[in-house]
Amino acid sequence: MGFQQGLSGLNTASKSLDVIGNNVSNANTVGFKQSRAEFADVFAASLIGSGAPQIGIGTKIANIAQQFTQGNITSTDNTLDIAINGSGFFRLSNNGAITYTRNGQFEMDKNGYIITSDGKRLMGNSADNINGSTPVEIQIDTSDLQPVPSTKITGQYNLNAEADAIDQTVTPFDPSDPTSYTNSTAITVYDSLGNSHTVQNYFVKTADNSWNVYTTADGADITPSPTPVMQFTTTAAYDTANSTVGSVTFTPTGANPITLAQDYTKSTQYGSVFSINKQTQDGYTSGRIASFSIGSDGVILGRYTNNETKQLGRVMLANFANPNGLVSLGGNQWAATNASGDELLGAPGSSTMGLLQSSALEDSNVDLTAELVNMITAQRVYQANAQTIKTQDQVLQTLVNLR
Repeated sequence: MGFQQGLSGLNTASKSLDVIGNNVSNANTVGFKQSRAEFADVFAASLIGSGAPQIGIGTKIANIAQQFTQGNITSTDNTLDIAINGSGFFRLSNNGAITYTRNGQFEMDKNGYIITSDGKRLMGNSADNINGSTPVEIQIDTSDLQPVPSTKITGQYNLNAEADAIDQTVTPFDPSDPTSYTNSTAITVYDSLGNSHTVQNYFVKTADNSWNVYTTADGADITPSPTPVMQFTTTAAYDTANSTVGSVTFTPTGANPITLAQDYTKSTQYGSVFSINKQTQDGYTSGRIASFSIGSDGVILGRYTNNETKQLGRVMLANFANPNGLVSLGGNQWAATNASGDELLGAPGSSTMGLLQSSALEDSNVDLTAELVNMITAQRVYQANAQTIKTQDQVLQTLVNLR
């Protein structure tokens, strides 16, 4: 009798509806990966031989396979919302127990750790080992950025070759007298306490291709002796061999002395107006963290109130040769198994890892339209199997009623 076939069909159709229902119920679950019921037919072992005709005895669920296809990415207003665009999983730690997730809804706890809603910590590289291969729990340093005193000024200027030379025996240099110098620049530097100071350079053309350079700090003359000279070749290039511009030193009140190396070797002397093409220094004052962002490569970049930036850590991703071998733990998390293979760790954007997108989340990959169609199909399969049982019952009743 065919009751067994119909009963197995009812069981598998019911489980298929369970899978579809689970998919539908998680249509709004961030990072959820839908599952698919995979069926296999069942045959009784035959003692007659392979040539004898066989009638199957029904069906069974061969596997419930998760589909690790990419979900849509939706933008959010939270910097710590992170979406993976491509392969890979976030690596989480729960007191040393490792799990994996695609749910990028993170927050920061009071100790600076990046955590999930249930307290598991996101793993990656620390700020001190940004390219390391061994992941650690990421802890963001929210302390103030300490000041760094300036040590170097780099300038790239064009001094006008057509400017008139100044006879310094007639008009000696005086920073308060604009007629005593040809051009000037100013830049802010910082001492060991983070206080700012204004350093000005004054360029005085004394002869063809020759310029004296005077320097003041907060208005006080700190020009070395003898007076430094910038020399240029006949092709307007900086003449390193004959130029004497070097370092200047001054001592701010209450702070350590500042020695500034001056690098003007990229400067030129063309027959055009004076211009500052580039001017930088390497110090900064103290600052508090104002915001941070996470790049596509996983680097967490802090931005401070002093306009400086600092790498605070890096998110690492894990991947597996067989993601379907992962065991689902609920809560949008998986654990590795022998079937999944060992984890493959790497930075986002590497050969086997996707890219990260900050202030965004990966939606569930459930296609509601397809699932509703699958639900109708599974319902019809259930009804059809129930009909086979009903038909077998009618046939059996007919046999019982024979006289």
